[in-house]
Amino acid sequence: MDTDRKYTRKNSPPLKIYCLPQEAQAIKAQARAAGLSVAAYLRNVGLGMEVKSILDYARIDDLAKVNGDLGRMGGLLKLWLTNDERLRQVKAEEIRAVLTKIERNQDAMRAIMQTVLSR
Repeated sequence: MDTDRKYTRKNSPPLKIYCLPQEAQAIKAQARAAGLSVAAYLRNVGLGMEVKSILDYARIDDLAKVNGDLGRMGGLLKLWLTNDERLRQVKAEEIRAVLTKIERNQDAMRAIMQTVLSR
């Protein structure tokens, strides 16, 4: 082997593996879940490196939006409970509606968290 030549991944000879279509599909899915290309995923696994999966950033964004909604509603509820003059005309039914919406948002957050955790 030529010791003076500098090797990079691009100019090194590739490894070839044979696998069934289901195996290839599973490997591609696991690489996607880790946020890696198939080559990088297989290289990391083959070298014994720990492959960490990435979180679904769209789901994290959804959670942030729901959390913001909950914070705003909680602030309004706190303001109402302090008997602020501006909210004296608010009826108990409206407060119950806000509480119901908070509960729905909490359910939405739990559902989003389950989808993130199940991947």
